Amino acid sequence: MATTLAPELPTLNNDEVLRYSRHLIMPEVGMEGQQKLKAARVLCIGTGGLGSPLALYLAAAGVGTLGLVDFDVVDFTNLQRQIIHFTSDVGKPKLESARQKLAEINPYVNVKTFPTKLTSENALQIFADFDIIVDGTDNFPTRFLVNDACVFTGKPNVYGSIFRFEGQASVFGAKDGPCYRCLYPEPPPPGLVPSCAEGGVLGILPGLVGLIQATETIKLILGSGNPLVGRLLLVDALGMKFRELKLRKNPDCVVCGTHPTVTKLIDYDEFCGIRGQETPVNQAGVPEISVEELKRKLDAKEDIYILDVREPHEYQICNLNGHLIPLNDLPKRVSELDPSKEMVVHCRSGARSARAVGFLRQAGFTKASNLAGGILAWADRVDPRSRCAIRLRVLQDGCRWLRLRRLPAKFLYCSGNRLRGVKDGSQLHQAPEFMVPNGCHTHGCHASALRTIRIAAELARRDPGLQIGGYSFRGLREDALRGR
Repeated sequence: MATTLAPELPTLNNDEVLRYSRHLIMPEVGMEGQQKLKAARVLCIGTGGLGSPLALYLAAAGVGTLGLVDFDVVDFTNLQRQIIHFTSDVGKPKLESARQKLAEINPYVNVKTFPTKLTSENALQIFADFDIIVDGTDNFPTRFLVNDACVFTGKPNVYGSIFRFEGQASVFGAKDGPCYRCLYPEPPPPGLVPSCAEGGVLGILPGLVGLIQATETIKLILGSGNPLVGRLLLVDALGMKFRELKLRKNPDCVVCGTHPTVTKLIDYDEFCGIRGQETPVNQAGVPEISVEELKRKLDAKEDIYILDVREPHEYQICNLNGHLIPLNDLPKRVSELDPSKEMVVHCRSGARSARAVGFLRQAGFTKASNLAGGILAWADRVDPRSRCAIRLRVLQDGCRWLRLRRLPAKFLYCSGNRLRGVKDGSQLHQAPEFMVPNGCHTHGCHASALRTIRIAAELARRDPGLQIGGYSFRGLREDALRGR
């Protein structure tokens, strides 16, 4: 399936002929194919994990116009997989960082940047100037938005997604081919599918899937090969296996079907049941207190009641010694609270606690305030070198073993330098040095459990006194992995 390009193809100068010489000697590309690449206009949604390798290789291949949509800034946590950004770029807008790298790779590429969030209000206008849309996003509202906008504008949607060791890729919205809604008519319930920030992702995987997207994009431009139209490619990096599922166009699809019922862009956050990003924003009428002010009050021994509305597994990772009542349990446990006390409510980053404060103030708790930025702000600005910060950054992102309530009843624990198994948690009070959820029998260690042990062993080496959830890392040694 070739994308419609301008009738008169641009010419290549001498420098470009030399630059693309390995393309020009390929019969599948040749001079005409390279001219098609130069005439092509490709829009990349996102310059993160998928967008990084995608943009780099499309620019190197000679795609003439490359559009980039992103409104984020480079963070240290991006560097593990978003290879277009360097350590020196931390704090910069991602578009600025990406533009600099692309200009270095190929000065003949026209890079157009859109420093904005893609929304129903601007998507059609942004898409208008491009031939192919490549989806490098990591959330369901934007994926459905990109799909619908591609169908409405008649542009192919080169799709990719990643999670932990698994990835997917396909081409949606092509003529007579299915769209994303043919595969996923409805979004999953909110919170059912964790994001990469919550569940993690192998740093190499975005490169693998992003290059598949880049390959499909170039095939569409050249009109060569067999693109992933009507096919969903499944990538299992842990087993290094590739599987393919056949996809059919759904005649009853609400967007691309015979009688579509969705004929314009909608509110995709509402469609996906998203309550909004959990960011430290102040809801209307909710009083806030900064982490610095809370620290001052605590140091002055003021009588402050701290209410933690996160989940138990989050409390185990790091806490401020507050009273734990998860947000969903708050209405039925509100009687446990004293409305006469000054109360500071916190969660991970401030969104859930803002809702809790709104509820409490309506219930007569006029002295309740929201901790702006949540415990993340506390770790970053008040006590960045504390064990709390270590637990948040290492254990929350790397050691998901604290989510015990979601796991089977079998565990492994380390005693001395040996791993032992217990059938349930009843024996854990017998002071095992460390435990990891595994769900497998005593004689087999799952890879994630071994990785957890290695991380914990390194933490134990750095800080022998570190405890989490009442359990100590003392005595944990990496040689526990040997002789299994």
